[in-house]
Amino acid sequence: MRPIPSLESLRELFESLTRNKLRTFLTALGVFWGIFVLVLMLGIGRGLERGVAKNLGMMATRSVFLWGQRTSVPYQGLVPGRDVRFDNDDIQALRAVPGVQYVAPRTRLGGWREGASVTAGAKTGYFPVLGDVPEYRLLEPMRFPRGRFVNQRDMVEARKVAVLGDRTREALFGAEDALGKYIAIQGVLFQVVGEVTATHQGEQADRIREAVFVPFSTFQLAFNQRNRVGWFALGAHPTAAPEAVEEAAKAAIRAQHRIAPNDVAAVGAWNSAKQYQRVHNLFRGINLFVWLVGSMTLLAGVLGVSNILLVSVRERTRELGVRKALGATPWSVVSMILKEALILTGLSGYLGLVAGVGALELLSLAIERIPGAPISRPDIDLGAALLANLVLIVAGALAGVVPARHAARISPVEALRTE
Repeated sequence: MRPIPSLESLRELFESLTRNKLRTFLTALGVFWGIFVLVLMLGIGRGLERGVAKNLGMMATRSVFLWGQRTSVPYQGLVPGRDVRFDNDDIQALRAVPGVQYVAPRTRLGGWREGASVTAGAKTGYFPVLGDVPEYRLLEPMRFPRGRFVNQRDMVEARKVAVLGDRTREALFGAEDALGKYIAIQGVLFQVVGEVTATHQGEQADRIREAVFVPFSTFQLAFNQRNRVGWFALGAHPTAAPEAVEEAAKAAIRAQHRIAPNDVAAVGAWNSAKQYQRVHNLFRGINLFVWLVGSMTLLAGVLGVSNILLVSVRERTRELGVRKALGATPWSVVSMILKEALILTGLSGYLGLVAGVGALELLSLAIERIPGAPISRPDIDLGAALLANLVLIVAGALAGVVPARHAARISPVEALRTE
């Protein structure tokens, strides 16, 4: 009984590849290493991008922050050097700016980075005390292990309620649940209604975890800061460009406070979209570099495959000549060499891909045990994995082109004369 043709073909391919085991192994190792390095570098790059974004404490990527500075240009009879102080009228002016979805006026006891005296029973500490509106939680990534954030009813009724950062709660109440208990902020009593923590890391996350949040309207009344706004956090609508929203918001503030349109120093701004784009562009460049290095490494492995097959063709010149003399077509010879190239690169590349994913999983387990690590969970997305496989298939086909063409040009007469 004759063997099934497909099995016969596979047996021939196997015998051809295992004829010189050491040479085949070393060649396959080159392809394995190329894919392994590519997958590992792509995964680490992806993890670094997540880690940088997390450690920067990046807010919603469509947020714009405005604060008052000093005028630098005379305007409408007013001299330069005036302090720009925001007030409640600016809230409505900013809400009317095209493209603005959320307006969150904010204020703080003391100055920037200053704290206020907060007391709970016998314990006293100095913590940032912030007046905020409910919309702010839509602009800052945060979560609530207990209770809630300030709501609209707190604002309307100017309730004396407070939300504590988890570190503040721990400092004032230890392991106790603070909900329903009272704290005194500069002698004014507030009832604790929630506990907040950050979803990211970095300096901005520390500010959330160590702060005390109270309703904006209550803050203005309780601490004698009527009609005072410290700064603004704005959320751009998904259909609006954050850069355009920033410029329009600055123009609205300049109009409100009689500031020259060309006075760029009077209103400070920070645009999270710009910051996010810088980080994104940086890692896009890193990914391109990774693909370049990985592709060059893979190319070295593919050249090795091409060389070994070329040597193999030369060693099998007599065998190939006999095949052609017995009626084998040039395509059958070419397809045989191409199959050898694809099997060699495909199998070794697949093992490299599996090994790379496994290494990334082990690295993830190690990173999870390191608090505050600069890299987040490294992995490779499906699209990159599919692209790597496509590159591998193309590389395997290219590796077999030169040896296959050489094999197809072998003359049966000349091959039979070869010793």
